[in-house]
Amino acid sequence: MNNDSLDYKQAGVDIDAANRSVELIKQWVEKTHRPGVLSGIGGFGGFFALDTSRYAEPVLVSGTDGVGTKLKIAQMMDIHHTVGIDLVAMCVNDILVHGAEPLFFLDYIAVGKLKPSLVEQLVQGVSEGCLQAGCALIGGETAEMPGFYNEDEYDLAGFAVGVVERSRLLTGQNVEEGDLLIGLPSSGVHSNGYSLARKALLERAGLKLEQYSSELGKTIGEELLTPTRIYVKPILKLLQHTEIKAMAHITGGGIVENLQRSLPTHLGAQIDSASLPVLPVFDLIAHAGQIDKQEMYRTFNMGIGFIVIASAHYSDNALKCLRDEGENPIVIGRVCQQGEGVVIK
Repeated sequence: MNNDSLDYKQAGVDIDAANRSVELIKQWVEKTHRPGVLSGIGGFGGFFALDTSRYAEPVLVSGTDGVGTKLKIAQMMDIHHTVGIDLVAMCVNDILVHGAEPLFFLDYIAVGKLKPSLVEQLVQGVSEGCLQAGCALIGGETAEMPGFYNEDEYDLAGFAVGVVERSRLLTGQNVEEGDLLIGLPSSGVHSNGYSLARKALLERAGLKLEQYSSELGKTIGEELLTPTRIYVKPILKLLQHTEIKAMAHITGGGIVENLQRSLPTHLGAQIDSASLPVLPVFDLIAHAGQIDKQEMYRTFNMGIGFIVIASAHYSDNALKCLRDEGENPIVIGRVCQQGEGVVIK
């Protein structure tokens, strides 16, 4: 090779660093192993054998998502081991809405400069999320993209696949007027609305991530990095013990838009805002940005991260089952005839 010749590393892509990353993340991948996994990481694809003896008509349910601009907070604070939990949560909570048990997960990590220790921290979070969801991390991809991302920037995307018996697939089509809405509390902002939260808190109000907030009982940064809750285990237990008609994962668009997606077109819902456990972080964001109530409710989860829809006849059983699983379920409203859609009063 002459002195003028280029190699891939000089162009910004370090294959040796990628190989070191694979070695570092193996321990975190192995922690998520569950029956059905047929392959380790490093191949061109991940293999999973579905136990068809458990299902008469198995339906695979898939979902994909990212973490969004919450990653900016992680990068500003140089804390990277929790956002992988958010990544898994956003995917598995979505497929859970249809009654699906998450089986396996794949991640995609894009970085400006591949740092093996950084990749390990990110995958550590993904591993923890998979453990909370009971699914296996069976593969993924790490892409070093110099010139596209800055050296300290990265992005995450994920892909989850689950399974549900066809006869137990939840589509919301049997939801009726008078059915009750049972909300499960969120852990905080979860992984939506961070562009507005950063604008309000950091730019408009001039707050600092390292600044302690007496209202929150922690720093602004700690609050904003609180991982998204994963609802898989209590909800799967609930589905085993009582009849549920539909569910909704409260992500971007808040309660109003996400709940409407789970209802037949001729039905809406009324939400009692007084029943919602609005967390201090949302009051802080609203005050800092002078954001009106309607905008807050169409952007953030406002303290409710997941909603279960059950008939009044089964609601007591549902509430008891969720409490037995350590949840704090709250009846937040009911289904009604379509008027203005989902209304928060």
